[in-house]
Amino acid sequence: MTLVAGVDSSTQSCKVVVRDLATGEVVRSGRATHPDGTAVHPDHWWTALLAAIDDAGGLADVAAISVGGQQHGMVALDADGNVVREALLWNDTRSAQAARDLIAEFGADELVRRTGLVPVASFTSTKLRWLRDTEPENAARVAAVALPHDWLTWRLMGYGPDGSAPLGPRLEALTTDRSDASGTGYWSPATGEYDRELLIAALGHDAIVPTVIAPDGRAGTVGYDGPTDIVVGPGAGDNAGSGLGLGAGEGDVVVSLGTSGTVFAVTPEPVTDATGTIAGFADAAGQYLPLVATLNAARVLDSATRLLDVDFDGLAELALSAEPGADGVVLVPYFEGERTPNRPDATASLMGLTLSSATRANIARAHVEGMLCGLADGVDAVRAHGLDAKRVLLVGGAAFNPAVGKAAAQVFGLPIDIPTPGEYVAMGATVQAAWSLEGKRPDWSVEMATHIDPDPQPHVRAQYAEATGQLYS
Repeated sequence: MTLVAGVDSSTQSCKVVVRDLATGEVVRSGRATHPDGTAVHPDHWWTALLAAIDDAGGLADVAAISVGGQQHGMVALDADGNVVREALLWNDTRSAQAARDLIAEFGADELVRRTGLVPVASFTSTKLRWLRDTEPENAARVAAVALPHDWLTWRLMGYGPDGSAPLGPRLEALTTDRSDASGTGYWSPATGEYDRELLIAALGHDAIVPTVIAPDGRAGTVGYDGPTDIVVGPGAGDNAGSGLGLGAGEGDVVVSLGTSGTVFAVTPEPVTDATGTIAGFADAAGQYLPLVATLNAARVLDSATRLLDVDFDGLAELALSAEPGADGVVLVPYFEGERTPNRPDATASLMGLTLSSATRANIARAHVEGMLCGLADGVDAVRAHGLDAKRVLLVGGAAFNPAVGKAAAQVFGLPIDIPTPGEYVAMGATVQAAWSLEGKRPDWSVEMATHIDPDPQPHVRAQYAEATGQLYS
């Protein structure tokens, strides 16, 4: 049996999945935690990766491995391969003013033309500008800039500071893939090239950046504990890795219900949006991955359970006992502000309450529908740029709440497929590992746990639109 491994180095933890190359069956897996915080020293990720590999049975019988990881994080290295400062993660917002400064200097239209993105605090370019402006001595030390998955791949191959890695600090050996490069703010999905002017504008000087490897390419071989023949694939950003693991293709819209929410689709051509609603990323398979992110997804359901003093099963029972539209009760779920639309200072609003409609069932339903309507606006944004949506792949723990699946079929008005639970970023990385090893993408199937036929209820979206219009017109 030939085995391949995939890694998901996420914000909270590191997961390793090992699969049978012939069938795609998961053979074993491992996990290790990451520290909390929006700024983390990358050494913690390396320690967790080694622990997760060990928990998954090691790599002695594995033929190839690839690393998926959280997008955007800034890993700044000096000329000797040392980490200059703690890495700022995607969810560190201290670079919000830096994003505004870059937009003021270049213009949103120009930045979208050159990179597919309007800068926000998540992106690497804004974190580099923050470093330049607030820690100029650290910025001056930066010789290379990597993303979390780039740095872990580099360490996995045996590179790193002298004394801690057998191959030493060869910064030119840093590699990445097009999906993660597309989230930096200084790489173009359309041309496949780095934009050095934008990198210099962000950091204040030029620096080494990882070589972008093709989807079927090889970064090298595993070498952190001595030379091996284990192939290392290109790796990917987490959303692209998830799309690859899910087998998402043209016509699929992936709606992910994590603490925050994402909507993305695979398209044959790059998508540009100067409003910033859509981030024009690349995918991990040679196409493109327009993505919309919201701040409020599963946390909306958490709020409802606390408010109504029920567990998630009780919330589902209440929500399903109400009619679609919750008798006019609408939740605009901006509990933590919102990224899409860009309302960072907004708060949540519960509207449409009357003496007859103010029931626990309607309030439960309004929470479910409000969460989904915010994401449906993201689906509409992607469709407006030419996507012919055929179905929604609904993922994340909240997808398995029965009220969420039923309401999704009503709010999105599309067939809903809910895949069986799995570590889909790590699964996508195993697809990359197999692709690098064999030279062809494996055709492993993805099992669906639930299918729900579309049940359009347009009045739900209409009353949500009216409520948001009243609040923000």
